[in-house]
Amino acid sequence: MRLCQIVPSLAAQHGGPSQSVRALANHLVSDGTAVELLTTREADELVSPAADDRATIHAFPRVFPRLLARSPGLDRHLRNAAPDCVHHHSIWLRTLAYAADAARTRDCPLVISPRGMLSDWAWAHHRWRKQLAAWFVHPGAMHRATAWHATSEEEARDIRARGFRQPVCVAPNGVPMPNERNLAPARAAWQELCPAIRNRPVALFYSRLHRKKRVRELIDLWLAQSRGDWLLLIVGTPEEYTAEGLAAEVAARGASDRVAVCDGTNRPAPYAVASLFLLPSHSENFGLVIAEALATGVPTLVTDATPWRHLGEHEAGWCVPWAEYGTTLDRALAVDAEELRNRGQKGRELMQRDYSWERVARILHEFYRQLRHA
Repeated sequence: MRLCQIVPSLAAQHGGPSQSVRALANHLVSDGTAVELLTTREADELVSPAADDRATIHAFPRVFPRLLARSPGLDRHLRNAAPDCVHHHSIWLRTLAYAADAARTRDCPLVISPRGMLSDWAWAHHRWRKQLAAWFVHPGAMHRATAWHATSEEEARDIRARGFRQPVCVAPNGVPMPNERNLAPARAAWQELCPAIRNRPVALFYSRLHRKKRVRELIDLWLAQSRGDWLLLIVGTPEEYTAEGLAAEVAARGASDRVAVCDGTNRPAPYAVASLFLLPSHSENFGLVIAEALATGVPTLVTDATPWRHLGEHEAGWCVPWAEYGTTLDRALAVDAEELRNRGQKGRELMQRDYSWERVARILHEFYRQLRHA
């Protein structure tokens, strides 16, 4: 089988799909299955194969308007390709039109992963832009899809809520399991960058600095009352906000000893320094950072707008409505260190059992096979 995976960007600042789609493509490679991973890049961006890449990766330059990921080079490549299945990750960008045209030309299945873009919050955010994209950027592509891929049951319901009736495969993102050899250099790097974390318990926010993540609201919530010796460490890649801007706001409130804000660009993930992970998002289709925190053994507190409502039953953390986030944060910070470690270990066991890339690849392989023979 020849599979074509398409993602608009592999740049880290574009969030979880830039990492997870690459990992998926590599794990889909097997005896008898060849995988091409196609993406776009800025003119000065270097996309190089990594040592563990098994998929064949091609990155094509973007041209104006770059925000729509327009790339004639990618379009030409797809016109000359002969995949047995085309799988496109994300919507609203021009790359989806290229994927739909290629699947129609080759008479092969087109699978779309919306990657959180059909949730209620995302659907309403800049709604007029998305309507224009549906009409002019990739007209008819979503309705021409053979099938959909959702990373959670919640996302599958979002797909149905938008009126799409094609088959939906639910397969989560896989999560690599870090070990102490991986974590020690990251811990040392963050302790040097932010010495205050050496001797204090750390509650970590790690994600894009975007209003969707409620990062400003989290700062307000943290500063609403005393948190004892706890430090809130906010690490993120700049988007709507910058680390410098948020740090200046914290400093203006006289709270730099209670909240530290750092730019995470080109730095290792900071999970190793955390005792608790926080992500109060408006919406997440999966929430890769949540899974990564759990895999590291860090218990998490998230909103029920993420697909992690089973955290409580596994005693790996808390998943609550935003209205209850503050009171739950109070309870989580009052838990003793040993219990937090126990919850973190249960989260790690959950990741090992249910979220391996090998399992995800098996699910999608079977789905592609069914679509080809339908």
